Amino acid sequence: MSEATFEPKILAFACRHCAYAAADLAGGLRIQYPPGVRIVEVPCTGRVEVTEVLHAFERGADGVMVAGCLEGDCHYLEGNLNAKRRVQYIAKLLDQIGLGGRRVAMVNLSSAMGAQFAEKVAEMMEQVQELGPNPLHAIRNTDGGHNDCSGTENA
Repeated sequence: MSEATFEPKILAFACRHCAYAAADLAGGLRIQYPPGVRIVEVPCTGRVEVTEVLHAFERGADGVMVAGCLEGDCHYLEGNLNAKRRVQYIAKLLDQIGLGGRRVAMVNLSSAMGAQFAEKVAEMMEQVQELGPNPLHAIRNTDGGHNDCSGTENA
């Protein structure tokens, strides 16, 4: 796959109360954002564990966005702050193992920020586009593996 045809696959963990509602608002307002994002609704971004993010990369995601409430407005008090610390840790870990820490990002949104959600997704897509495909994807494909983030069922 050439760089010109590479369309990143982004997995977005979005908190139920704010970021997921912002994504829903963007859809309701028909605001366009790149189609390569898959949104996973979570009760709180504080529930997103390091292993879940790493598993997403292992399964073929080119980037992961963790989208939570605005800082200071978490419905679970400090869940988004815990998520921010985890994302910073994951970014360092990805740099250490050679995948690139810029493949993961934390964003904070309110439920009324549908346009900003679309902007953040577009920014993440551009950033991952610059980095290129997930290096683990090539390893899995040469190893007879499959790509679970493609949106197709595996027989």
